[in-house]
Amino acid sequence: MPPTPLPVLYTPAQRARRDATRWTLVQGVLAPVQFVIFLISLYLVMTSLSSGLHTDWALISVVIKTLVLYAIMVTGAIWEKAVFGQYLFAGPFFWEDVVSMVVLALHTAYLWVWWQGQWSATEQLWLALVAYGTYGVNAAQYIRKFRMARLQRPVIQGPASGVQVSL
Repeated sequence: MPPTPLPVLYTPAQRARRDATRWTLVQGVLAPVQFVIFLISLYLVMTSLSSGLHTDWALISVVIKTLVLYAIMVTGAIWEKAVFGQYLFAGPFFWEDVVSMVVLALHTAYLWVWWQGQWSATEQLWLALVAYGTYGVNAAQYIRKFRMARLQRPVIQGPASGVQVSL
């Protein structure tokens, strides 16, 4: 049985718009920056929960992670508009956007309880871990789509040699 082909992520026109917009570069920079911030924050949260050390740093790190998340979500919506003509829920990224809304809701809930100060630090950090779990799922979704897009790059035949060249 032959392998099932991957669904096409971009029409040629969408691929051209994706490659032409500066928002692709912005996303390409913000995504790894956010991931590094996430890893540092996750370390601080786990350290605080397990030892009680650096709790203030852990709580603030989640705030910083959330602010960077907001930045990547807003610029991601602008990117989606530039490429697909709508700000969110474009066909190829529909489920990623749905999960992103859950991620945003949980991170925003964290900001609210942090700001209100009515939950204990431990409860706040547990909420952060739940938010981080959904972020991990969402990050995996986007990594999968990035990989799919790379696998679907147009291939042309090189001159005379017959060598295939990826664009």
